[in-house]
Amino acid sequence: MTMRSAAAPKMEPDMLSEPEATPELAGSHGLSAEEYDTILKIMGRTPSFTELGIFSVMWSEHCSYKSSRIHLKKLPTAAPWVIQGPGENAGVIDIGDGQAAVFKMESHNHPSYIEPYQGAATGVGGIMRDVFTMGARPIANMNALRFGDPAHPKTRSLVSGVIAGIAGYGNCMGVPTVGGETNFHKSYNGNILVNAMTVGLVDQDKIYYARGAGVGQPVVYVGSKTGRDGIHGATMASAEFDNDSADQRPTVQVGDPFVEKLLLEACLELMEKDAIICIQDMGAAGLTSSSVEIADKGGIGVHLDLDRVPMREPGMSPYEIMLSESQERMLMILKPGREDEARAIFEKWDLDFAVIGITTADRRLKLSMHGRVWCDMPVPPLVDQAPVYDRPCAKLEKPAPLAPIPEETDMLDALVKLLSCPDLSSKRWIWEQYDSLVRGETVSGPGIAGTQASKPADAAIVRIPGKDKALAVTTDCTPRYCHADPFEGAKQAVAESWRNLCAAGATPLAITNNLNFGNPQKPDIMAQFVAAIDGIAVACRALDYPVISGNVSLHNETNSEAIFPTPAIGGVGVMADWKTACSLAVENSGLTLMLIGGGGTHLGQSLYLREILGREDGTPPAVDLEREKRHGLFIRNMIATGHITACHDLSDGGLLVALAEMLMAGNTGATLQTGGDAAFWFGEDQGRYAIATKAPETLEEEAKKRGIPAHILGLSGGDSLKFSSGAGILVNNLIYENERWLPACMEGNA
Repeated sequence: MTMRSAAAPKMEPDMLSEPEATPELAGSHGLSAEEYDTILKIMGRTPSFTELGIFSVMWSEHCSYKSSRIHLKKLPTAAPWVIQGPGENAGVIDIGDGQAAVFKMESHNHPSYIEPYQGAATGVGGIMRDVFTMGARPIANMNALRFGDPAHPKTRSLVSGVIAGIAGYGNCMGVPTVGGETNFHKSYNGNILVNAMTVGLVDQDKIYYARGAGVGQPVVYVGSKTGRDGIHGATMASAEFDNDSADQRPTVQVGDPFVEKLLLEACLELMEKDAIICIQDMGAAGLTSSSVEIADKGGIGVHLDLDRVPMREPGMSPYEIMLSESQERMLMILKPGREDEARAIFEKWDLDFAVIGITTADRRLKLSMHGRVWCDMPVPPLVDQAPVYDRPCAKLEKPAPLAPIPEETDMLDALVKLLSCPDLSSKRWIWEQYDSLVRGETVSGPGIAGTQASKPADAAIVRIPGKDKALAVTTDCTPRYCHADPFEGAKQAVAESWRNLCAAGATPLAITNNLNFGNPQKPDIMAQFVAAIDGIAVACRALDYPVISGNVSLHNETNSEAIFPTPAIGGVGVMADWKTACSLAVENSGLTLMLIGGGGTHLGQSLYLREILGREDGTPPAVDLEREKRHGLFIRNMIATGHITACHDLSDGGLLVALAEMLMAGNTGATLQTGGDAAFWFGEDQGRYAIATKAPETLEEEAKKRGIPAHILGLSGGDSLKFSSGAGILVNNLIYENERWLPACMEGNA
């Protein structure tokens, strides 16, 4: 898989000269002719090779958000509980008791396709650094993964490498991976999606930011040494691919979770000493972006002596040092006079520590090495004059209404086929590779009851150490909806994350997002992006559920074939007492099963339509946000008062799939007293929940008061899921069918 733009020339080890900047060289760095002309005007001269490289990464799509920035402004980002919205390493919300939750989601899509293990591993490492840079200790990891057709020749190796990379990094860091989602579709054959999310915990008076630096303060480099891995990673992430990935491997970073664990502990220890003024992760664009962001947010300049940068490879040039994306590194501004104290801490943790420069009043980025100045450029234009494009948008065509479908005669046969399809099949093969219980605070993680200490819920639940309260976390998106109607699909992704938190008994507080789309220079792709942003904005405002952080990943396409638009949503909520958390598992007999929110009617873009009838047509289900809010509040209230024993939101596969998942989780059967057609049992209408209760009369009465449809479905008990008409299937058989597909696929036997 090769970038459309050529790789930059490699520097000779003697570094006595650099290639001369030309329009052609600028083009190979992903800069347009107009952008290069702007650079010439800013500099008043031809930039040096190093300066050109710095402009190219800071003005890349990945770092500057030049195609998305004007639209991201539409998103609601404020609420009384929001401490920090977009613009920092991660977002921060108030969770009470003087504590804050810090979280963000980011992509590592292109690197994970090129080098699955390292791409996924460093994606996890990078998002954890974003969180602990803010002073927060990571307490939970999540992920949202999209792979191609299971029959595609690369899919199995990509799945294997990505899962191993996520597990290898997260497990070694001692941070539990508590949930996520994994889907398969042919639109991801040439461009998989690896979106990683981390949630951390910090006291509100100990939050650290990238802003705040003043003049005359030491610039300090800590962590691993700098190497040549990851050079042009930001540029690679901002370009479309073709088929050959071999020559892109040097752009993928190489991670070391054991070093990152040391870096985490050293940074948090130094933060306790109050010696840090501001701190920035060396993520995309490495030392360039971290130094520029600190300088820009402080209204200052930064002068760096690159001879002092710890390097693991000989003969590195200034260009390579500044653009390297070697992992496990931080840049910080210390309070003057605290250098020796900080050095002692990092040396104790066996990490590199170097004072590599000083902050200045001139607002310039100045780089010297070997007695020569390689870069002397103004900082503000790197940020303020980065291109901002209002890309042309095509008019999106609304999907045609669903064509007639044949009547389903065997609901249980359809159920088995759905439960064993790639999207709904058990992901045990995946989550068994993750340590979801490390730290001992996981209340609800992946899996089914009886397979691990925690019970499954619609959201992962993690206790706050030393408190009764807990955080609930979920990741959600239904790309097939977004492909059919990006506006409604994006609304639905937000609404589903809201429902998942409500179904677990948590109060939804805020979201992060990862907006994965194709080439923004194509009007139809840009139209998808804009519509999705509008959908997210509408949903977040209606649900009082602000966006506090996020990531935009564009150019997700190969040979001009774009992925399905995938605006992944990571939601976080809080519950006052973790013991009130509601599992989806029906574990006892004699419970009344109920449907809250009305019967199913909508089969357009449903999994039933795709997996049973082999069709992907119709409109996605409409999202009534007022209804979502009303139903979610009702569910939370009924959980809090103890009237709901188990709860599961209705999404992929509809009602019968949700009931089967609840019964499989508790290894309990049920008899369903109600009839219905395929749309009733498999329709994916929104704003609905399946529940189990000991008090059906109370539920019906309370629902009626609020104008919420509530329908009794049947009773739990026995060892089979059956209809009162007599047809049934053993729950153990459902579990077998649900769990067999993925292991067989990974063995090549599916």
